[in-house]
Amino acid sequence: MIDDAHTRLPTNLRMLLLLEALGAEGRALSPTEIGRQLGLPKQTAHRLVKSLQAEGFLTRDEGGQGFRPGRRAREMALGLLHASNVHVLRHQVLVSLAAEVGETVNFVVPQDGGMAYHDRVETDWAFRIQLPIGSKVPFHCTASGKTYLATLPKPERRRLANAMALRKLTPNTIDSPAALMDELQTISRKGYAIDREEFVEGMVAVAVPVHDHQGRYYASVALHGPTQRLTVEKAISLAPRLVEASRQLTQAIF
Repeated sequence: MIDDAHTRLPTNLRMLLLLEALGAEGRALSPTEIGRQLGLPKQTAHRLVKSLQAEGFLTRDEGGQGFRPGRRAREMALGLLHASNVHVLRHQVLVSLAAEVGETVNFVVPQDGGMAYHDRVETDWAFRIQLPIGSKVPFHCTASGKTYLATLPKPERRRLANAMALRKLTPNTIDSPAALMDELQTISRKGYAIDREEFVEGMVAVAVPVHDHQGRYYASVALHGPTQRLTVEKAISLAPRLVEASRQLTQAIF
């Protein structure tokens, strides 16, 4: 049934409702599904989707069956969160975490080209590994990226594992889809991901997911350090502290 209230709305408001529906669903939707949810005629839904895709607010899902938020939609969402001053609370959670663990901590979000560092607190140690805010790192060989991949439904994990270029950056990098799928299954079960010198030789990292109040993945909170100070065993021992920080971030952001 067509929702007359929605069809009478200005086009720009219908576009916002479309983005809201897509975000609430948490998966890629086809124009037909979007139209059904909003009570819009099929042709209207297709036209809105086409316009939002052309402007970068929507992008076609890797599987080609639907659409998901594009770069501009994600940047808009992050900008709104920033404008609400939640970034101050978020940063304070990271400051507290860094002081406790004694290593650099990061707040990392997925983007089309990899995991992007949106906030960080550096360690006071003179010897540290530099990954400044704005840096992008691969999905398959970083703790934050593997954390994100492990939250995806298994069919989507498999599709991405087979589609990504699993570039071998160190001798420890996982470079086969089957091995990556096994790793993601382990991460999903344990609730944290470890980078065992897979991205940079001499660096170990651990990450956990940050969820919204509906339990959907939003970002990764991670810490990393040189192997001289941070062993894999120590990184694993710090995972529970990251989980607590993740809970605090959910409260601060949402």
